[in-house]
Amino acid sequence: MNKQFTFTIKNICLDEHYRPSDNTRITTNFANLARGENRQQNLRSALKMIDNRFNALAHWDNPEGDRYSVELDIVSVNIGIDGNGLAFPSIEVLKTNIVDNKTNERIEGIVGNNFSSYVRDYDFNVLLSDHNKGRQQFSIPDNFGELHGKLFKYFINSDVYKQHFKKPPVICLSVSDNKTYHRTENQHPVLGFEYLPNASSLTEQYFKKMGLSVRYFMPANSVAPLAFYFFGDLLNDYSNLELISTISTMETFQKIYRPEIYNANAVAGHRYKPSLTNQDHSLTNVVYDRKERSKLAIQQGKFAEEHFIKPYQTMLDQWSTNFAR
Repeated sequence: MNKQFTFTIKNICLDEHYRPSDNTRITTNFANLARGENRQQNLRSALKMIDNRFNALAHWDNPEGDRYSVELDIVSVNIGIDGNGLAFPSIEVLKTNIVDNKTNERIEGIVGNNFSSYVRDYDFNVLLSDHNKGRQQFSIPDNFGELHGKLFKYFINSDVYKQHFKKPPVICLSVSDNKTYHRTENQHPVLGFEYLPNASSLTEQYFKKMGLSVRYFMPANSVAPLAFYFFGDLLNDYSNLELISTISTMETFQKIYRPEIYNANAVAGHRYKPSLTNQDHSLTNVVYDRKERSKLAIQQGKFAEEHFIKPYQTMLDQWSTNFAR
């Protein structure tokens, strides 16, 4: 077909001075922290938690527990349709960088970590919701997640991605509260014990269409496993420090977003059923509005429908049909 997509990438440093730009998805978790009267203290506390957790995991040759610090970049990806001069906000992820304060070396970390997407907001909060209105039994629309998955793979295989990033992304999410996880005997020195779910989830199926596999691990001194979505070989394609940068970043955010699971006072056992109604947990001193985030996700799904899905429906359908996996 004649029309193709182009991608542009913009990096913004996520530090205590960060303020979300007007076109940032305001449901993005780190953007939620950076608003309101506590914004600077929220960011300062979260970044300190990340550094502390990194040093606890990277404890070798680190007697004072302060050898490393983590720098974060927000990577915003806009998608353009050739010929019309317009760009639509596609995805937003985080890029970690590691600073070795002993050697003054700056080590590239992992891109991915947090993942947000306007088209995913549309799929889950508009398309899926509309499809199930009036239905007695929940079902999934035909081709659910197909367009989003193909757009993501197209981006990962693009020259733009390869120019900016050396390795494929790793996306780290929370476990599902409607599944049960069983601990295996497989233990990685950094990722910890591996867990296996009792069933596949809609999120797993959605990310599979993006080309991503998933494994669940609970690092040392964590209280619940994390879901790691990746291309290739998670355990061998990334260094220990790269993996630690993702663990420390996303475990910190999950303690803030889902304290019932990741700041619980009891550690996950061999058989683990997460619960968002768990009362036996501790709160961080970081303010986060989870209810507002859910409301805004619906608004942003409708934004994607109005500004991307509907105006280019015919072209998107044709492109998706012709896309080579």
